[in-house]
Amino acid sequence: MGKTADLTTVQKMTIDTLKKEGKTQKVIAKEVGCSQSSVSKHINREAKGRKRCGRKECTSKRDKRALERIVKQNRYKNVGEIHKEWTVAGVSASRSTTHRRMQDMGFSCRIPRVKPLLNKRQRQKRLAWAQDKKDWTAAEWSKVMFSDESKFCISFGNQGPRVWRKTGEAQNPRCLKSSVKFPQSVMVWGAMSSAAVGPLCFLRSRVNAAVYQEVLEHFMLPAADQLYGGDDFIFQHDLAPAHSAKSTSTWFKDHGIPLLDWPAKSPDLNPIENLWGIVKRKMRDARPNNAEELKATIKATWALITPEECNRLVDSMPRRIAAAIQAKGAETKY
Repeated sequence: MGKTADLTTVQKMTIDTLKKEGKTQKVIAKEVGCSQSSVSKHINREAKGRKRCGRKECTSKRDKRALERIVKQNRYKNVGEIHKEWTVAGVSASRSTTHRRMQDMGFSCRIPRVKPLLNKRQRQKRLAWAQDKKDWTAAEWSKVMFSDESKFCISFGNQGPRVWRKTGEAQNPRCLKSSVKFPQSVMVWGAMSSAAVGPLCFLRSRVNAAVYQEVLEHFMLPAADQLYGGDDFIFQHDLAPAHSAKSTSTWFKDHGIPLLDWPAKSPDLNPIENLWGIVKRKMRDARPNNAEELKATIKATWALITPEECNRLVDSMPRRIAAAIQAKGAETKY
């Protein structure tokens, strides 16, 4: 991006705000996502009071409000469909102009998130849990071993339709989708601390209590030795049936391993969920042909996770707790 004309309205407003905060042009360019020269030209133009030259906009404020209503009615439409509806509404503009106006409003085309539905009781429990943990420090969270299972699919590109949304609307119910089935895939168990990641376990069958306890015996215990040595730690897992089974609870008591109480349907509070996301993004360009190649790619990518990435994710726990309290137990941005 080399021209100030290429900057969207949102970007220009962000530049003005960061400039008032005293940020340098280099920092502003990095945060806004444009070139430093674009930032410089915009700031100089504003300082000299010059207005943008060129042809006058062909759309009015009323036209823009109509466009925003069309987008919000169905966020899964593509630009062509939105442009057609806008034209029917009496606006004379090209398809590219339609796209630019949507960007000026702050809309971006994104893959919708999949959100677990929380009922009132679950939100209350999440809030109570967050309030109980609000005084935990980063040092206390560093003693927690976070764990989770994740599904990896060969068809990384098959992510379904995209959705139009603005910044901060990722959790808007109209911008979410339900999960869908994919072709050949593998299920993986993993664990992490603030220092590093533990060994991966590829699950060959449906995870019941017996299978899960085998995973704990042969993968979690070695991970604990690797991550904590002889130091005490707290183990975290969600409330999946295999995790909350009586025999599993007995296994932890027999091994003297304390468990972190965990609220239901709370992947946003677990930093390892973000770690899975990092791994999948790093694998975006990989094209495994079968399950064995997929496993090899996952293992190689998992090995590239740095201690700094783990530490940053675990250090975010106090912020996650604060966000859950602010949301009164509802789903957070994490």
